[in-house]
Amino acid sequence: MATKIRLARGGTKKRPHYSIVLSDSRMPRDGRFLEKLGTYDPMLAKDDEKRVVMNLDRVKELLALGAQPTDRVARFLGSAGVLPKKARSNPKAAVPGKAMAERAAKKAAKAAAE
Repeated sequence: MATKIRLARGGTKKRPHYSIVLSDSRMPRDGRFLEKLGTYDPMLAKDDEKRVVMNLDRVKELLALGAQPTDRVARFLGSAGVLPKKARSNPKAAVPGKAMAERAAKKAAKAAAE
């Protein structure tokens, strides 16, 4: 059985609260899970220690047994020092949008004319 460590959403509309759970990879996101490993509350401040709470000892055991974390959970584990941080690359993030590119071209043309 392939297991995943992933987030299960709870809370109300526009007030999310997630449980970090171990589940069978074939189960739906909020469906049946095998074990609850922690919580994630995105409504709290980023520097709040209660934002992400995990049982790290149990998570390490499960990773050793072959459980695969999802991308978001892997980022939490990287911040906690359990997994190495993956290098992220989004080369399109630095490319300006269409309107900004047009403004920059106009500004460059104006500077060249002076």
